[in-house]
Amino acid sequence: MRDSTAGSLRSVTLDDVRGARKMLSGVARTTAMEGSRHLSRLVGAPVHLKCENLQRTGSFKLRGAYVRIACLLPEERAAGVVAASAGNHAQGVALASSLLGVHATVFMPKTTPLPKISATRDYGAEVRLYGQVVDETLAAAEEYAAATGAVFIHPFDHPDIIAGQGTVGLEILEQCPEVQTIVVGVGGGGLIAGIAVAVKALRPDVRIVGVQAEGSAAYPPSLAEGHPVAIEHPVTMADGIRVGRPGDVPFALVREFVDEVRTVTEDQLSAALLLCLERAKLVVEPAGASPVAALLADPHAFGGPVVAVLSGGNVDPVLLQRVLRHGMAAQGRYLAVRLRLTDRPGALATLLGTLSVADANVLDVSHVRTDPRLGLTEAEVELHLETKGPEHCAEVGRALREAGYTVIG
Repeated sequence: MRDSTAGSLRSVTLDDVRGARKMLSGVARTTAMEGSRHLSRLVGAPVHLKCENLQRTGSFKLRGAYVRIACLLPEERAAGVVAASAGNHAQGVALASSLLGVHATVFMPKTTPLPKISATRDYGAEVRLYGQVVDETLAAAEEYAAATGAVFIHPFDHPDIIAGQGTVGLEILEQCPEVQTIVVGVGGGGLIAGIAVAVKALRPDVRIVGVQAEGSAAYPPSLAEGHPVAIEHPVTMADGIRVGRPGDVPFALVREFVDEVRTVTEDQLSAALLLCLERAKLVVEPAGASPVAALLADPHAFGGPVVAVLSGGNVDPVLLQRVLRHGMAAQGRYLAVRLRLTDRPGALATLLGTLSVADANVLDVSHVRTDPRLGLTEAEVELHLETKGPEHCAEVGRALREAGYTVIG
């Protein structure tokens, strides 16, 4: 397609994406397109899930990484490649390099979850742990590239990366030719830029909507200013889209081809991840669930048929546990209450009996008996309950009050 030195300032065309697809034949999977009856009822039109979480390495990143490395000159391949990533890009570069016979060194933050480190090593990369955050790791990788001559593989800011990611768009048009809206999570912008290039060239009527986490949304101010704008300290559980500044190359394409960029909250991301697990039976990381979060937040804003791109499924089990609990709480399926009762034998059993009648599942109980605010014969109890939703939460509260308990929080 192009050599690595000349490509960084060029745009991306449909021919580039088609060329990338030929390169990826036999390498990247044509991932499944699954219908969602629940989301379809909510939106009022067919909704389909493009399952890049089922791609090799667990995300779309293999596509762009393979094309980028495959396009290197022989002397560049001989020098090896280097990348910096806490997750999906690391694994994509590792597998792509292994398939192409290129040595890969991947810098990862020391805080990276062990499963992601192990997976990157298993795919064939040399892993070096450096720094506490990705910015420190990125600087180390760039220093390594300058010192060794290894080619730095950027996660999103290069035309070959974008062309590779754009193959997702070609698959969407073939799997759902009647599509009217495509919703894509956005970090640096490589995935949505590639999809938009491919889709708008073939179906300019299709609406392309990007989704960013509210605490890490650099694209809305950048689009307003007309150039990439950095935001300080991006914060979100969705590490796959936690990027503080859009890439120069994808930004130009997003500004030209993408119709809208929306934001979603952490609660909405949690609820979307939970929905993917419960209703679609798909393990999706928070970044991958961001398009679903946008549909849940404003279901009537999307003309159908809609395709939501589930960009990845590499979620740390510890984070998954926290996110699921957060998502259940956001849906009113967890209830935390504090109340006072008489500190006497059998008092807790009586309380638990009341909750059992109300059909609330007790997850955790803690006691406070020594607080100066309490009377001599009082104890404060904090309970964490699993409920069936907001209406059930209200019923549990009523049952406690009717039984004579004073609920204080």
